[in-house]
Amino acid sequence: MTDTLRISELFYSIQGESTRAGLPCAFIRLCGCNLRCVYCDSRYTWDEAGQELHVAEICAWLEQYPGLLTEITGGEPLLQAGVYSLMEELLAQGREVLLETSGSLSIERVPVAVKVILDFKCPDSGMMLKNDWRNLAWLRKRQQTGSRDEIKFVLSSAKDAAWAVQLVRQHELCRLAPVLFSPIIGQLAPDQLAEIILKEQLPIRLQLQLHNQIWPNILRGK
Repeated sequence: MTDTLRISELFYSIQGESTRAGLPCAFIRLCGCNLRCVYCDSRYTWDEAGQELHVAEICAWLEQYPGLLTEITGGEPLLQAGVYSLMEELLAQGREVLLETSGSLSIERVPVAVKVILDFKCPDSGMMLKNDWRNLAWLRKRQQTGSRDEIKFVLSSAKDAAWAVQLVRQHELCRLAPVLFSPIIGQLAPDQLAEIILKEQLPIRLQLQLHNQIWPNILRGK
């Protein structure tokens, strides 16, 4: 197992998404992605080479943020074999670790103690056919062993929302993990999505990207 990773950026910010939104968080953003979502706001993760760092170097950077929430994101972090060494080391240090992944790659090997945020791709992302639906079974297995994972849908339209609602009902996803609906601002208005959620009467959380509200003109490192 490799102990090096290609890193896009390391930064300290406010967690802007998930049920932990608003908390201080140290972010480890990995390079590379196997998807090309039309709304992607982090294209630099696969446009730029980044820098190669050893797990020990990443942990040395994290020492300035002891005891704080840590998130591994991308790009698509599960593309890099070294991510498993990183997750194990962070857990060994007693950190609360989040992993944001697209749902296109298997979460089978992700340690149960890591909180997975699984971002299934909707039709208007252009990447829906890349979803690995076997991850639903892995989420159920992880739930049985005490995981605290989350499921996220990024929605570009009312059509996306209807598709996601159908999926939530069909697979009873709200029984499996917290479900978050996040609108693409400028494409699906938050009040429109709120009305959809209210109409469906499902325990779905409306998520607005908090970091984009705080720092709307900063495109990375937030």
